[in-house]
Amino acid sequence: MTVLHFTGIKGSGMSPLAQIMHDMGEHVQGSDIEKHFFTEDRLRERGITILPFDENNIQENMTIIAGNAFNDEHPELVKARELGATIIRYHDFLGDLMKQYVSVAITGAHGKTSTTGLMAHVLDGYKPVSYLIGDGTGFGKENSHYFVAEACEYRRHFLAYHPDYAIMTNIDFDHPDYFTGIDDVFKAFEEMAQQVKKCIIACGDDEHLQRIQAPVPVVYYGFGPENDFQARNVVKDTEGTTFDVVIRNEFFHTFNIPMFGDHAVLNALGVISLCHYENIPADIIQQQLSNYGGVKRRFTQTELGGNILIDDYAHHPTEIRATLQSARQKFPNRELIAIFQPHTFTRTQTFLQEFADSLSGADHVYLCDIFGSAREKAGTLTIQDLVEKIEGSNVLQADDVSPLLSHEQGVYLFMGAGDVTKFQEAFEKLITSQETV
Repeated sequence: MTVLHFTGIKGSGMSPLAQIMHDMGEHVQGSDIEKHFFTEDRLRERGITILPFDENNIQENMTIIAGNAFNDEHPELVKARELGATIIRYHDFLGDLMKQYVSVAITGAHGKTSTTGLMAHVLDGYKPVSYLIGDGTGFGKENSHYFVAEACEYRRHFLAYHPDYAIMTNIDFDHPDYFTGIDDVFKAFEEMAQQVKKCIIACGDDEHLQRIQAPVPVVYYGFGPENDFQARNVVKDTEGTTFDVVIRNEFFHTFNIPMFGDHAVLNALGVISLCHYENIPADIIQQQLSNYGGVKRRFTQTELGGNILIDDYAHHPTEIRATLQSARQKFPNRELIAIFQPHTFTRTQTFLQEFADSLSGADHVYLCDIFGSAREKAGTLTIQDLVEKIEGSNVLQADDVSPLLSHEQGVYLFMGAGDVTKFQEAFEKLITSQETV
């Protein structure tokens, strides 16, 4: 049996892809740096071998799946070429795999992971599903009818996919190290739209998506009355959200979701729209929505010592606003304390004022040093540049999170795409130690 070796197996897309192939009976192993990432947990649960990067990991009879964070000069890829082993980039491998199923690609600047997780869960109540979620979760069933995959626009990698359906949640400027501006981002999404085979489900409340041109039907969802699928009579409380779905001005069904914020309604509405297109009964949709548990690092809640700790991947001003809105809905009478770690220097520089504006929606703000990336390890900007734009904000160090104790029974929002979880872990240890004194 051919061994599938994943170079960069802990990546947010690579890890779930490795899980899927393992579940489908393939012999899977991989390599990465030795630092722990939450994306590796599901690999270890399956007993998948994770090796330190080393060119000696590579044998000529292997197929190498190469993570996009690593260029062609990575020692393992150099060795693979020398041996004549097959090398396939992550997005190309995934694109070929999706062709075997009724495929659903979830894309957009924000909300991809949450919507992918929700879509996979709801469809699985109807027919078997394989799925790849960007929170490090993958699952493969050989008899799957559907394949649901998160499709990232970064470096136009999603152009490797030709899905039956695409859900487009929004278009916004991000990844300033690659995209030149919003027009460049729009062009990428329009290129993607040309490759969809059956239908595009797009958020019509997004001004950019309203302009998308495609060779297949574009069905719109949103709050606005011009949408094909509209959410009306939205009722929010501390347990979740209820709303009516109206399809082209005709009442369809009332849905209840155990989620918070406008973005959660839109994500659910996109899922409902596709399910209706696939003739899935409303009662099945509602049943699956009701028992959905969420995805990793998306408003993940922990209660400790009377405090609420929220772990969230928000790393863009739009996402920070959405996370704060969710917290205000669920915890209307508690202080919100934002602990934010910017991710990449180029993004922080590009959106410096927007970050300041979005974070000002919290009652208290703590900022952590900027987290670089495999592609961008340093910059001239420092966290002090953001501190100066947010009145009353403070810098938080991982080795001393005691300033957070000055807030009683607050809601602590640990936000970022780097390793902000280490600040939460340190705070949890501190709370626990205080309780045992």
